[in-house]
Amino acid sequence: MTNTPDTPQIPEETLKRAMHAFKKRLKLTKLDQESKLGARRPMTSGKKSDVMGIMPPNDFPREVWAELARQKQLKDMGGGFYSLP
Repeated sequence: MTNTPDTPQIPEETLKRAMHAFKKRLKLTKLDQESKLGARRPMTSGKKSDVMGIMPPNDFPREVWAELARQKQLKDMGGGFYSLP
């Protein structure tokens, strides 16, 4: 991991834990949306979840998510939302 002088070094273990937490949150978000699709609501079509991105867990600072985006492990969608590339 190469850092510029103004970028603090984030331990690799922290990045791995953050990535794991992000994937788990994304999976749970998709499952939650899909479970709501079965209810008789006029706007649902029974399709798979089409969640594009999520706000990452706030267990980790914003700098961690920015670093993962810089490493291209996540895609920054703007507005605090991230997705898998």
